[in-house]
Amino acid sequence: MKIKVGIIGSAGYTAGELIRILVNHPKVTLDFVYSTSNAGNPVGHVHNDLAHLDLKFSSTINTTVDVVFLCLGHGNSKAFLEKNTFASHTRIIDLSTDFRSGSVTRFQDMDFVYGLPAINKNSIVKAQYIANPGCFATAIQLAILPLAAAQSLQDTVHCNAVTGATGAGTGLSATTHFAWRDNNFSYYKPFAHQHLTEIHATIKSLQDDTSPEILFLPHRGNFSRGIFATAYLTFSQDLEEAIHLFDNFYHQDPFVHIVSKPLYLKQVVNTNYAYIHLDKIEGQLLITCVIDNLLKGASGQAVENMNLMFGWAQDEGLHLKANYF
Repeated sequence: MKIKVGIIGSAGYTAGELIRILVNHPKVTLDFVYSTSNAGNPVGHVHNDLAHLDLKFSSTINTTVDVVFLCLGHGNSKAFLEKNTFASHTRIIDLSTDFRSGSVTRFQDMDFVYGLPAINKNSIVKAQYIANPGCFATAIQLAILPLAAAQSLQDTVHCNAVTGATGAGTGLSATTHFAWRDNNFSYYKPFAHQHLTEIHATIKSLQDDTSPEILFLPHRGNFSRGIFATAYLTFSQDLEEAIHLFDNFYHQDPFVHIVSKPLYLKQVVNTNYAYIHLDKIEGQLLITCVIDNLLKGASGQAVENMNLMFGWAQDEGLHLKANYF
């Protein structure tokens, strides 16, 4: 028997990815896609590659569905849940920053578990409410989690990450217009990006309540999707020991893979995979992690969480293939 799923805030990029995944998920029926700005319109009018679907945006919400995904703007999920109540059995997976303050964030009578399967799988399986991680936070945490778990993050961690234009969402601003973004490159929110909060919370929970300084410089790239993240830090052991540490940490994860050759974005774009490459140069361990910001960094990971909550295989419905050219 299939479960019923609804999406709130269905016109954005992450909602589009969720629709693409869920309409092909073997254990799911997409019950409604709710959008106040597009109610009554065919989904294909917004998500043009879904024009073949006989599916319209809804103006009403079925509060008894088995799962609801919140794809609302940051700060809007709390406001939505203050006004809308779902059935006692309904599981909620939020894709905003609203509930990512720690391993568990309390809101009203709901405990939102931080939904990073690489470390919280046991808690996710038992959870009713999930705070899905941010895209930058996912890439950076995957790059350093094995080191934190081994108590090996002692000095400052330097992180740089470049995201594609979809990372800014569908809203327009001075830095999202094609004429500005194309053939251009820039940084923003230096050392103060909002995803640092959840990164620090995770690292502190793993490393005996201590957390090294993490200097994160995010960049805007002139491509559509994907995150290319690098982290480097002082590491006293040799490269082979680092690779062994990472292999052991991720050996049961269906999506995180340690790769022997230097990485590039097209290896993972349009997939739910995270690829990690390690190198050591003059005492510095260099870690590279690439993900698709809309999939492993958002909607794909949200479906991973749903799968785990219902006791299914973590990769159920997520066998997506990269487009190299």
